[in-house]
Amino acid sequence: MFTGIVEELGEIVAKDDLADSCRFTVRGPLVTSDARHGDSIAVNGVCLTVVDVLADGAFTADVMQETLDRSSLQVLGVGSRVNLERAAAVNSRLGGHIVQGHVDGTGEILARTPSENWEVVRISLPPTISRYVVEKGSVTVDGVSLTVSALGGEPGHEYFEISLIPTTLELTTLGKASVGTPVNLEVDVIAKYVERLHTARH
Repeated sequence: MFTGIVEELGEIVAKDDLADSCRFTVRGPLVTSDARHGDSIAVNGVCLTVVDVLADGAFTADVMQETLDRSSLQVLGVGSRVNLERAAAVNSRLGGHIVQGHVDGTGEILARTPSENWEVVRISLPPTISRYVVEKGSVTVDGVSLTVSALGGEPGHEYFEISLIPTTLELTTLGKASVGTPVNLEVDVIAKYVERLHTARH
């Protein structure tokens, strides 16, 4: 489990295609400081398992083709910056919300509107997950726990907006993500559990 509070901006230093997967080498001195083989690290919101921890503050992780197809990891290359977070410890503060690291879909940045103290970012919302996204609710964008500030659009072409404070703009990839950039989306898992229970009772 993760919290959606990014610990470090990492960098893809190698990307090697395998038979049915891809091996990423990601530099992140902070998240690898206590990492071991088998640990979980979220990379742009995707939970990856550490294969090896390297001496230069990097780690390797294998990504299955299905994960590449369902996430924006497929567009990353050497030099790409990524949001990194270690799995939460039992005594961790839940600063964001419950994040599983399982991408529900991808959206696209549609617009950016800067203001004096924050920036509003509009992101397309896939129809398959739109029912789980509500105003003032939580959503994870590229591994960042955020609050939905507004919803809009028409069925099949919906969007949501988030307001980014200077800290988020500075410490995550969202600060420099341009219009047209694909982003990983994970909805609040509690909403999915509630829907499942409601369906089972009816």
